[in-house]
Amino acid sequence: MISVDTHIHTLYSHGKATPEEMYEAAVKKGIRVFGFSEHSARPLAMSYPREYREHLAAHWDTYIEKVTALKDNNDGVTVLLGIEMDWMEGNEEFIKSELAKHNFDYVLCGIHFLENWGFDYAKADWESLHQNELVAIYEKYYDTMTTMAETGVFDTIAHPDIIKIFSCDQFSTWIATEKAQTLVRKALTAVRDAGMSMEISSAGIRKLCQEIYPCENIMSIASSLELPITFGSDAHSTMSVAFNFEKLEEHARKFGYTESVYFKNRKMHSRPF
Repeated sequence: MISVDTHIHTLYSHGKATPEEMYEAAVKKGIRVFGFSEHSARPLAMSYPREYREHLAAHWDTYIEKVTALKDNNDGVTVLLGIEMDWMEGNEEFIKSELAKHNFDYVLCGIHFLENWGFDYAKADWESLHQNELVAIYEKYYDTMTTMAETGVFDTIAHPDIIKIFSCDQFSTWIATEKAQTLVRKALTAVRDAGMSMEISSAGIRKLCQEIYPCENIMSIASSLELPITFGSDAHSTMSVAFNFEKLEEHARKFGYTESVYFKNRKMHSRPF
């Protein structure tokens, strides 16, 4: 049984519940290592059409205080203070400055932007794209992942094929090619060599693609590289905490995984499932 969930958001960004409510939901579902990973600040150039930036900034100190209080609760559940830091190429100093503000247990890397395009926001952005245009986007995403990993700033790559969110069928065609797998192998090798882990996420099941992040082709590559894995629900509500973890466990075991990792004080720890 998976007992670790390290990808959690709250009402302080665009979630629906307090840290305390998310924690209570996790305990009820048997989670023993629970990591809060609220979104990071972003420069103004990196914006979604509908933003939560000001709301997050206004409540950030309260969020940190509440998670810190849960960490000190000491009731047998390990609570971790993490962050989902957006990778924004060209903004490395901004990223480092934000991460230096607190003693985070771990840093998830969320690649949501290619240049200043938040590609996971609107299906309409993808509807007119042809296969050759999609391939260029997929390739850019994994080149970006390689660049990110080589910085050594992050601990985990979150939802490692989120780029498929609005074009799952086309992505499935692309990822089956030798060229694609070579590119993904290069990116995941950089992730492994940086001492990072790869997240297996149930968020994709709730999205339009209706598929676990990452797909089987990527799982096969990760397994061959002996890349450590983590588990995350990317929950934004209490109902989504540890969402469909039975499927995640089956998915991971299919590729030979029997333990996952988490980070505490930026050090990797393993836990069987």
